[in-house]
Amino acid sequence: MKVLVTGGAGYIGGTVAGLLASRGHEAVVFDNLCHGRRDLLPDGVEFIEGELSDRPLLEDIFNSAKARNNPYNGVLHFAALIEAGESMVHPETFFRNNTASTLVLLEAMLAAGPGRLVFSSTAAVYGEPERVPILEDARLQPTNAYGESKLLVEHMLRWFNQIHGLRYASLRYFNVAGAPEGPAGVTRGEAHEPESHLIPLVLDVALGRRASIRIYGDDYSTPDGTCVRDYVHVSDLADAHLLAMEKLETEGRLIFNLGNGQGFSVREVIESARRVTGHAIPADVHPRRLGDPAVLVASSEKAIRELGWTPRYGKLDDIVRTAWEWHQKRYA
Repeated sequence: MKVLVTGGAGYIGGTVAGLLASRGHEAVVFDNLCHGRRDLLPDGVEFIEGELSDRPLLEDIFNSAKARNNPYNGVLHFAALIEAGESMVHPETFFRNNTASTLVLLEAMLAAGPGRLVFSSTAAVYGEPERVPILEDARLQPTNAYGESKLLVEHMLRWFNQIHGLRYASLRYFNVAGAPEGPAGVTRGEAHEPESHLIPLVLDVALGRRASIRIYGDDYSTPDGTCVRDYVHVSDLADAHLLAMEKLETEGRLIFNLGNGQGFSVREVIESARRVTGHAIPADVHPRRLGDPAVLVASSEKAIRELGWTPRYGKLDDIVRTAWEWHQKRYA
């Protein structure tokens, strides 16, 4: 396959682009580098710098490939802002970047591009779940603007499928973590600037880059009072994206949750990092953040059954271990 990977200079997109290349596919990364890192681009991929809102550029990319008799087979769409807390301060930025810019991409695909798209959605579309683990048919009621910006894209995709025949897969996942392991060991991982994800922040404390880790709220209705989340390893996630793209050869519309099916609280993540790193990792409790649901845990049974997806990293310590290996290399 020849695949355009939007946001492919980022953590998840870059991992997927690298997996595509390693399996003999042609991956072309499209990124504006606002959060991605060019030095972490995987080997064997072409890079195009640009804005997702630039429809003429996107159409030119698709048309040029067709003119060379090497058209794109699909798009893997990761480009988005992802900070839920920030979305509750500047929602307009998230709707512009995540929703409006995706509409531009879809219009360019209809005009000149391929008819298959795998969309990096989010478990935030569910909001506060009515039951756990969450199934794909659960009520969609986001509690933050980030989740709403992604849900609006899912609504657009449903109509584009119905009216224009666009084949798509929406992959709703939870907290992505860890680093891909290969023959050369761990060579890339989370590298957000600024960093806001729990596992790398905890590992920052272990490295002495932070004095302590902040726990936002310890009064939730959970066993230890802290938020519970479902963590999925980035390599397992990458496998699912490729399986979904292949499945779209015969299917028109796919929606899957991706996770490990287990929930881990903030305190449990901190304890795991203490075991893996051997460091004390002090923790401080702060007030809750606006828009944070208490529990988000996915059921991935549908993806396992229908995609043939087989996650390899089910234990939290294994996920944290690979993240720790990357973190040490990053700041060596």
